[in-house]
Amino acid sequence: MIARFAAAALFAAAALQPVSVFAQNPVQWTLSSDSPKAAPGSTITLKLTATIDEGWHMYALTTPAGIPTRIQLGDNPAIASSKLFTPQPIKKYDPNFKADTETFEKEVTFLIPAELAKNAPAGPLELTANVRYPVCNSTMCLPPKKKAPSFTIDVDSAAPSMAFAIPAGYTEFKTAQAAPAVSATTPAQNANPSTEGLGAFLLTAFGLGLASIFTPCVFPMIPITVSFFLNQRGGIVQAIVFSLGIIVLFCSLGLGVTALVGPFGVNQLASNPWVNAFITLVFCAFALSLLGAFEITLPSSLLTKLDSASRRGGYFGTLLMGLTFSLTSFACVGPFVGSVLAASVQTKGAQPVLGMASFATGLAAPFFFLAAFPSYLKKLPRSGGWLARVKVVMGFVLLAAMLKYASVIDQVLQLNWLTRERFLAAWFVLFAMAGLYLLGLLKMEGVEEGESLGIGRLLIAAVFLIFAFSLLPGMFGAPLGQLDAYVPAASGGGLLGSTAEAGPQWMKNQYTEALDRAKQENKLVLVDFTGYACTNCHWMKANMFPRPEIADACKDLVLVELYTDGNDKTAEENQKLEEEKFKVNTEPYYAILDPSGNVIAQFPGSTPDAGKFLAFLRTRASGV
Repeated sequence: MIARFAAAALFAAAALQPVSVFAQNPVQWTLSSDSPKAAPGSTITLKLTATIDEGWHMYALTTPAGIPTRIQLGDNPAIASSKLFTPQPIKKYDPNFKADTETFEKEVTFLIPAELAKNAPAGPLELTANVRYPVCNSTMCLPPKKKAPSFTIDVDSAAPSMAFAIPAGYTEFKTAQAAPAVSATTPAQNANPSTEGLGAFLLTAFGLGLASIFTPCVFPMIPITVSFFLNQRGGIVQAIVFSLGIIVLFCSLGLGVTALVGPFGVNQLASNPWVNAFITLVFCAFALSLLGAFEITLPSSLLTKLDSASRRGGYFGTLLMGLTFSLTSFACVGPFVGSVLAASVQTKGAQPVLGMASFATGLAAPFFFLAAFPSYLKKLPRSGGWLARVKVVMGFVLLAAMLKYASVIDQVLQLNWLTRERFLAAWFVLFAMAGLYLLGLLKMEGVEEGESLGIGRLLIAAVFLIFAFSLLPGMFGAPLGQLDAYVPAASGGGLLGSTAEAGPQWMKNQYTEALDRAKQENKLVLVDFTGYACTNCHWMKANMFPRPEIADACKDLVLVELYTDGNDKTAEENQKLEEEKFKVNTEPYYAILDPSGNVIAQFPGSTPDAGKFLAFLRTRASGV
């Protein structure tokens, strides 16, 4: 897929060349036959010859990378059937595609044995071969061209029958062998992003499960729980059952979320104000609880019943003990659980369940490991003030995460309360407070008067303070790199003026008006299907479009962004346009159209490759 995507970029890059280049025709096609006459029902062998100029090459029909040539005999009622035979291409590694390619140079002849219908009428019969081929040299590629060379034979019942023999070095090409063609006018499909991102998501969820171990509700329970296993018959098996109890509970949470929203009902949850408001409130409650404002506890009657049941012994009792442990520790692990569910609920499929399973596995892993290797129990650090400090720092971090979801509400509803500057100011204060707290300058739970400052706490405090101060340039309009995907976009009212005004200027949700403007200015239209809550969209807007070469290319285009994740009629119309015209429903999705709305080129998703995106922006109509 990466090679296909690179192919689209290379052929789009042809638009960078002078117009005179497109007037070149490095390949000449001819259709001929050694038999000028053929009888009805017999087979005539057509020779399709491509003469390629020196220094140019054409991709074979079977190339695994690049855009393959396509050849097909034109429909004709006098032809009963036909086949296609191709010679062996030149196979070599192409650094542009980082893959092997198959090409032809100088001259190549394809053989098309065509069987005439038994009722083919006598007289002249014109046969046409439809060819679509790309051609490249060492520095550039021309857009795929179409040719239709023809040859006229004489259908004569008195003509001798000729048998077709496959020459040495030729193999039959079947349509099923053809690799799907990708061009500058066809969306290059990336590998499934959801599959690629799932591994990282599950790894993150597992890491959060491990991190939950170092909380005041969980860490002190480790030696007590593992000692219980060691005093039971089959301690390791007991640990496995206990771990299953943890996994069952959290997987049930994931199943509940999936059932609540449905497998297809999550498509617009990422930008739904009500969903984001609920997540914001949950994160706020957990954060305030971790900071010591109040304590979140489950009903004591439920915990008492589960604890009594777990004391009956046996594997079922151990399973219930795992469930009870999960519930009693929820006050501390809840923020981690909320983070995983919040991330997974905004995707399709079973990701909430898989996320919870991965999280629970990370949480349960230390219990199983210590039950298998009990000698490591003695090496665990002792409980103490550091657990309280972890809890407080988590509270600050959770408040920062809460603002991310609050900013989505602000952007979707266009309230403009939580601007980029205010958002970054809030993050600066929260992360700086976490750093100052760890240094002992902010007196809260976990920091004792006169307590010495260890190296570990000092370094962690430094990390928080460094991160906080690195946010300050963003408040004055400077880009923040990857972080721009998660903070609100600049609105034009920065502290020192807007840097956005110097970049490309976009029309918003004005598709028809953009086409009209393109007609008046004789320009093409760049359509950006984007979203208020789309992190990749934010990153492209903040990091790709302000680049000088990209901004310069955009001057020749009418720019219009169409938001598809809003809750108004306009967003619904934008969604319908994207689905009907481009057969996709993704953000971001870029397309270049002519003033009549005809699609010239498409570019799915975000990319850090400025050269690739620049080649797309400079794609022009090629007449194919």
